[in-house]
Amino acid sequence: MIDQFQEKLGQLISNALQEDIGSGDYSTLSCIDPQAKGKAVLKVKQEGILAGVQVAAAILRFREPGSTVTFFMEDGSAMQPGDVAFEVEALEHTILQCERLLLNCMQRMSGIATLTRKYTDKLKGYRTRLLDTRKTTPNFRLLEKEAVRIGGGVNHRFGLYDMIMLKDNHIDYAGGIENAIQKAHAYVTEHRLGIKIEIETRTLADVKKVMEVGPGKVFRVMLDNFTPEQITEALNIISGAFETEASGGINLDTLEAYAATGVDFVSVGGLIHQAQSLDLSLKAKV
Repeated sequence: MIDQFQEKLGQLISNALQEDIGSGDYSTLSCIDPQAKGKAVLKVKQEGILAGVQVAAAILRFREPGSTVTFFMEDGSAMQPGDVAFEVEALEHTILQCERLLLNCMQRMSGIATLTRKYTDKLKGYRTRLLDTRKTTPNFRLLEKEAVRIGGGVNHRFGLYDMIMLKDNHIDYAGGIENAIQKAHAYVTEHRLGIKIEIETRTLADVKKVMEVGPGKVFRVMLDNFTPEQITEALNIISGAFETEASGGINLDTLEAYAATGVDFVSVGGLIHQAQSLDLSLKAKV
């Protein structure tokens, strides 16, 4: 998994630098000696949870493998205005060309990690764990999900390829819950995919149907847009036969009511799409 992450991160960095630099960083080329070495520090300007320190280092080293990064803070650290997260020593061209990309990544990731931590703090004392979703920014999912992990959340499936998730439209197109489960299980078995199947339910009647046809095929049941009271009823029906996930409109105000039901997971798309980037800056040290 670490190797896959590094490979995908390298692709992300390469594409992002190409997008930004294009035919040349003429601002830097026009006035900075290409052999000049410099230092810069990452300054924190807003309270929150720091995320993306290792990503920033990877960006700098991608551009200049010999660059030196000295860390003063780690991913997941609580940060305050005035903190210095790291210092980099590299060619001034490297620092200037990587500045915006590493800040964009760290500011976005820190915002997500900070919001995630608010959720996970509310779950302390409960058995329920927090999941992210696929409601992510195209081509930036890798780092958004990493930020959720840094903030204390658990990553759900990464994409359409690493788990089968039978949602409402799949079920409706397939002709019902029974058909969807049977076909999906047969497909996984035939193709020896070794991936798990989760199914969405919209009513207690759906839950009862999954109890009839799902054992040995389904590993998790999503309870979509259920109230906490309905979640409790559903858990009584499931009685530990499957993992359970509550989803749909859950926020900081309602989170604990869902956790109190004893559901295994709650998934919150807002961890990513409602997070606000935090203020950081990379300043030359002269």
